[in-house]
Amino acid sequence: MDAPALRWYFDFISPFSYLQWRKLRELTHERAVALVPVAFGAVLSAHSHKGPAEIPGKREFTYQHVLWQARRDGVALRFPPAHPFNPLAALRLCVAAGSGAAAVDAIFDWIWRDGRAGDSVDALAPVAAALGVPAEAIGSDAVKAALRANTESALLAGVFGVPTLSIGAQLFWGNDAHEFALDALQHPELLEDPEMQRLKQLPVGVQRRG
Repeated sequence: MDAPALRWYFDFISPFSYLQWRKLRELTHERAVALVPVAFGAVLSAHSHKGPAEIPGKREFTYQHVLWQARRDGVALRFPPAHPFNPLAALRLCVAAGSGAAAVDAIFDWIWRDGRAGDSVDALAPVAAALGVPAEAIGSDAVKAALRANTESALLAGVFGVPTLSIGAQLFWGNDAHEFALDALQHPELLEDPEMQRLKQLPVGVQRRG
């Protein structure tokens, strides 16, 4: 049996994507993982959801939780000057650079390790120069179309949040699901367990109105 394809959907606006990338980087040395930058805002809009940073109270807690997780895991993390920020320039830079591991590393490190702004082509100019990407390429029609295609492919796959790691058709959402994903990758029978399968058909007991 062929090994399932692995795809990782992420957005640079997400600190949880940064934290998972630090773990996923090791897996890319062993398995091919397609790195797919997507516009998280468009994913939220498609599902009529709000992001955690758009909900007072949840926003502050999420930031503290992110910092706690980073410190627990020994990961250097410093928030950028403002959050949420517009991530389109960072996403387009990644696409223009080929969406390889080196580009993902460089952009995440700039924004989340070093705490620098990533909300414009000018702010990301040093990263673009290091990656050999001219400024005009970041705003090209081809790059914009590729990012839209990435986001549309994520929605077609059922992605509802970032980061999401797909193993074949199975989606694992969130940094805190990383160990679950690795376990399922090593033991495919895990998801065939009768109780796991029953959960797919679990009836809805009540639906909230409005």
